[in-house]
Amino acid sequence: MTRPIIMTDAGCDLPGDFILEKNIPFLGLTCHFKGRDYEDDFGKSLSYEEFYDGLRNGEMPYTSQINEYRFAEKFRELVKEKRPVIYIGMSSAISGTFNSSKLARESVISEFEDADITLVDSKGASIGLGLLVYYAHKMAEEGKSKDEIVKWLDDNKLKMNYWFMVEDLKHLKRGGRISSSKAVIGTLLDVKPIIYICSDGTLKNIANVRGRKKGIKYLIDRFRERALDTENQVIGISHGNCLEDAKLLKKLMEKEFCNNKFIINTLGLGMATHCGNGMLALCFLGNKR
Repeated sequence: MTRPIIMTDAGCDLPGDFILEKNIPFLGLTCHFKGRDYEDDFGKSLSYEEFYDGLRNGEMPYTSQINEYRFAEKFRELVKEKRPVIYIGMSSAISGTFNSSKLARESVISEFEDADITLVDSKGASIGLGLLVYYAHKMAEEGKSKDEIVKWLDDNKLKMNYWFMVEDLKHLKRGGRISSSKAVIGTLLDVKPIIYICSDGTLKNIANVRGRKKGIKYLIDRFRERALDTENQVIGISHGNCLEDAKLLKKLMEKEFCNNKFIINTLGLGMATHCGNGMLALCFLGNKR
């Protein structure tokens, strides 16, 4: 059986070392920062430290989606290996990137008769998308077929839960990811908005809590309430330059749910542009989204 290639985009927010070690092909959004363009490549071209320092000092970066040309180039490179390709991408409701992958797939399949490219819209982003990539790659390592992996992704992608605590909503409003009417909440009374990714892949400001400690408690409560299995699963935590909060969230969860594996990573350029400093995300498989 030919082992499938699992491909993703840098919006998955997996640790760069994992991407490198597992040789997972990816593309990254273009981030426009301080007058220059950088590919979101897990902190290689532009360090997380410099990027977050810029955000803290008032820089307002913006991103451009991955275009059809870049996808086509990458797909052409991969199909030459004569292996099935499974691309797991960020929600089509958040970015036009997934649509670019669809156009590129059509183009490459018309060029290569034996090209086998499957696209999976995660209806999510950040470390939750990363968990889908993690599980898919693990299945490929275990010898699962393309069809088995794609079926698992289709059956489970809408069970992946995405819960984000953000400092304010100004970055999401500026990027058009949330309405202006929702963005008035923020620094008022130390309110921390809670963002949830719905089953259609859109973002929703589902709650507002007072202070970060209560925000962290809210995230843990959602895990307790919705997790498919509160033990023996992989839990994703991503953060916008607030590692200590991420560690605290992990520590508190380990006290109550002790048999889980955690993946913690910094929010990449693409996601951080829209969420800003201080974002804390908890992602896990639940009974439903």
